[in-house]
Amino acid sequence: MKDVKCECGHVNPHGTVLCEACGKILDERENKDQLLDMRYEGSARRSQTYNKTIVDKIWNFFSSVKVGVWLIVLTLLASILGTVLPQKMYIDLPPEVYYKQEYGWFGELYYRLGFHDLYGSWWYLLLIAMIGISLVICSLDRVVPLYKALKVQRVTRHVGFLKRQRLFGINTEINDKDLHLVKEHLKERRYHVREENGDLLAEKGRFSRWGPYINHVGLIIFLFGGMLRFIPGMFVNENLWVKEGETAAVPETGETFYLQNNQFILQHYDKDQNKTFEKALERAGDVVKNYQSNVVLYKRVSDNLPGEKPKLEKVKEYKVRVNHPLDFEGYSIFQASFRSELKSMSFFLANKNTNQSVGELEIDLQDPKETYDLGNGYAVKILNYFPDFEFAKDGEPTTKTRVPNNPAFVFQMISPEKPEGETSFVAIKQTIEPFGDNTYKMAFKGIETKNTSGFIVRKDSTLWAIILGGILFMIGVIQGAYWNHRRIWIQQKDGQVWISAHTNKNWYGLKQEIEKVLRDTKLNIPEDQQQSEKTDKEGI
Repeated sequence: MKDVKCECGHVNPHGTVLCEACGKILDERENKDQLLDMRYEGSARRSQTYNKTIVDKIWNFFSSVKVGVWLIVLTLLASILGTVLPQKMYIDLPPEVYYKQEYGWFGELYYRLGFHDLYGSWWYLLLIAMIGISLVICSLDRVVPLYKALKVQRVTRHVGFLKRQRLFGINTEINDKDLHLVKEHLKERRYHVREENGDLLAEKGRFSRWGPYINHVGLIIFLFGGMLRFIPGMFVNENLWVKEGETAAVPETGETFYLQNNQFILQHYDKDQNKTFEKALERAGDVVKNYQSNVVLYKRVSDNLPGEKPKLEKVKEYKVRVNHPLDFEGYSIFQASFRSELKSMSFFLANKNTNQSVGELEIDLQDPKETYDLGNGYAVKILNYFPDFEFAKDGEPTTKTRVPNNPAFVFQMISPEKPEGETSFVAIKQTIEPFGDNTYKMAFKGIETKNTSGFIVRKDSTLWAIILGGILFMIGVIQGAYWNHRRIWIQQKDGQVWISAHTNKNWYGLKQEIEKVLRDTKLNIPEDQQQSEKTDKEGI
């Protein structure tokens, strides 16, 4: 496709509607009775010119604003569906088990379609990437030809270009003093004035035309930052539970760092010491003043063999409180929660008829023994252990998690009278003897608890991109919303003074400004041709 040379001598790309230099109409199909469409200065956009190769078709597809809007709508709908059921990061069981068990066929379908890990699924990331591609192509398809057209525009414009501007007027009297005064007024109002052969082009606010494209750049960087979060190591937001006196590896650090929880402290406001809030505390009851974990951060100093305890070096001690995290090497450990877990349970084996105890045992709920020998021919075996007991749908006992929230046991009680043993199922506030009445029973004695601190391990290496994208987005919004591109052409044609003007928005403000520019002169204010056409059509 050949370029088009205008009579002014400027060579325009194929598909240009208005000459980039003088504004002459190059497209013969253009309706010469209508006002000019100045959105992109009549420049040639690639998407409206080429449509032959596969590259052209892809370009044209993504350059469509409708396609971009539909991609955003689909992404929003997918995001909404991702909130219907909990995401996999908030569940304890494997996803393939949890969703079917809790929500039936709908949960299984939800899992099969990938909604359980929506924001990390390949098709959701593909939607985000397509929005980014659409923004890039939409911007390039418009900003490049617009920039070229504005850069090469000449002062002296074609007659047809001036006549078909929205604001246009002709003055029959020429007064050099008036033209000089207008020029001074334009400079006072911070217009950049160019002069050529006695013609004037006054322009200001051209930078506002780039606002939407800076806006797009900000969105692209913002989306890029969001996608970076799915690269391993770039964004970490993991839960870490550590019991008092225990040490655990910090997630996502490759078992390089370890955290030891020495003590968890829970403090409440004391109404006797806080007289100002005494009445409020009496109404509210116990109000937490401080959640705190006294921890020690360790770093592994050498590789260890499988099964061998790692050699650790102390890094620092710290008191982790709410909004006061432990920071190290880009990671932050926040105090997020706590719970009191069951550490051990004590029972005594007793004769049901006499209620006389024949021995006691204490079961470590994290590591229970298989057999507890009570002496004198008495023993207790643990046949099965359910840390977080519940009955499954088929009526069989099962455990929801490995955390001892609701422990239950199947005991075999051995005694001199019953050397073959008696079976008893014991849970909190529940005892079942599946093979008939037993002679002996397991009687509950007491429990021992241990505080467990809940931490959030967080690292965000993408924040710079999200902040930069947000800043550029707001700059683009402000730039395009609070300024506008205004141009005023004053030219002498056949003994007359022609005045035309154009702005990309706020025509009322431009009219007011032209009135001030033409004050103290005999030049008439140009007519709003769009308003005149509207009045004619309404028959007023």
